[in-house]
Amino acid sequence: MSLQLKGNWNQVKGKLKQKYASLTEDDLKYQEGQEDEILGLLQEKTGESIEKLREFIFEEENEKSN
Repeated sequence: MSLQLKGNWNQVKGKLKQKYASLTEDDLKYQEGQEDEILGLLQEKTGESIEKLREFIFEEENEKSN
């Protein structure tokens, strides 16, 4: 994840919650510098691979910037 993500995290977080209904606000607390931790938590909660989660997050990020 990048610093650019921080600005749009609330939007990405909403999309993650729509796709993975089991995620909570606490699961999606993002703090700069803790990208690996949040990806690991998301992987554990969703069963998705980290690569798939990265693609989903960055796909959302790219859609926002276009």
